[in-house]
Amino acid sequence: MAAVGVLLGVLGLFAALLCWKVARRRSTTESAEGLRIEQDSRVEAARNKYQYNALAQHNTMPNIGDYRSRK
Repeated sequence: MAAVGVLLGVLGLFAALLCWKVARRRSTTESAEGLRIEQDSRVEAARNKYQYNALAQHNTMPNIGDYRSRK
């Protein structure tokens, strides 16, 4: 019975450690400038996701960049 108690205690400690680690990782930016930087990067990532998906890339006319030689 003591082994079950020790096992539950170790599992509880492990769960608490994981919760603490996840909560610490999700720290928010405190300054307004940092929030603007994060928002701009999210907008840019969404724009890039739309512009560089397979449908957008394969249904376009070739441009001058496609003819450059690759070194």
